[in-house]
Amino acid sequence: MEQYVISVSSSARDLAPVMICFHDLLGRLPVTARSRDRPGVRIEDGKVIDEAYTGPVLERVLAENTTLRVRPESGPYKGIPVVVAPVRDDEGRAIGAIGIVDVTGIFDLVGFMEQSAEIRRQVCGEEPGRL
Repeated sequence: MEQYVISVSSSARDLAPVMICFHDLLGRLPVTARSRDRPGVRIEDGKVIDEAYTGPVLERVLAENTTLRVRPESGPYKGIPVVVAPVRDDEGRAIGAIGIVDVTGIFDLVGFMEQSAEIRRQVCGEEPGRL
């Protein structure tokens, strides 16, 4: 039986087939991944474009063992919303991290609603909370 195993020392080549699948499932959004002990992959436009990839958010997720939704301050996704989650072993330890560009992070729903209410109030004379 063929199988893929993700471990603390998985290489970029180990991660690539699964990450290509994620990339395709997510409508070809950019995907990144790495194991705890080794750099990983960066995938865009249907291709692995970096087989020695790491990034500040992947590293932070591995260190903190938590999912983060942030805009990186450096790297190729600087200023772009991303979501990165840890891959955990049976004992809950972070053994890897997977990240995607977070298209939902582009939309600030609360800000949009506040602006919409303010525009309606100014243009239509509507009270906040009335539609």
